[in-house]
Amino acid sequence: MNKISILIPVYNEKDLLLEILKQVEAVDFGLEKEIILVDDCSTDGTKDLYEKIPYKVLFHQCNMGKGAALRTGLKAATGDIIIIQDADLEYNPADYKPLVRLIETNAADVVYGSRLADTRNSGNFLMLSYLANVFLTQMTRILYGTYMTDMETCYKAFRADILKDITIKSNRFDFEPEITAKVLKKNSRFMEVPISYNARKSSEGKKIGWKDGVQAVFTLLKYRFFD
Repeated sequence: MNKISILIPVYNEKDLLLEILKQVEAVDFGLEKEIILVDDCSTDGTKDLYEKIPYKVLFHQCNMGKGAALRTGLKAATGDIIIIQDADLEYNPADYKPLVRLIETNAADVVYGSRLADTRNSGNFLMLSYLANVFLTQMTRILYGTYMTDMETCYKAFRADILKDITIKSNRFDFEPEITAKVLKKNSRFMEVPISYNARKSSEGKKIGWKDGVQAVFTLLKYRFFD
């Protein structure tokens, strides 16, 4: 494997985007690096930053959601490994290296970075968010007969051929349960690696909410028995 594609969905992140890109740039995977940003119709001035960014930037003409942005980015990705990075500072890009290594060495097809597997993160979650993540992960384990600790994590790494063989239908945050359901149903070799986490609040720009948690429940049920 020679190339890694990093997909970054962006929506209204003018204060954090340049900093997270610096962190992504600083990580040496030992592979050619392709960074693809998908702007999901930002309205806060984020678009003014792109003239400073030497990477491929794709644009949505209306706000469609994280899943739709990743679908757009995936079409443009040319790497052998594909990873997902949010455009904020909740996750540390340096944590990606052991995930990528497991795929590069053919030990796994899909690797998730688990926030819940690292006890040092226990004080970094908002309580309701923590409980929701535990509930949804437990539901995934029961429905799909697998062991995992963090289904909703952003940090997911894939062999490109595995991910590109999956039809992603979700437009919003229901991407997370959909892609998890589909890689598990394909019997892909799945592993987890502990990662760090620094949660932000809604007042700081966090976009996922309780309605997305409800949607995740229905998505897990839907793809267990259909599609």
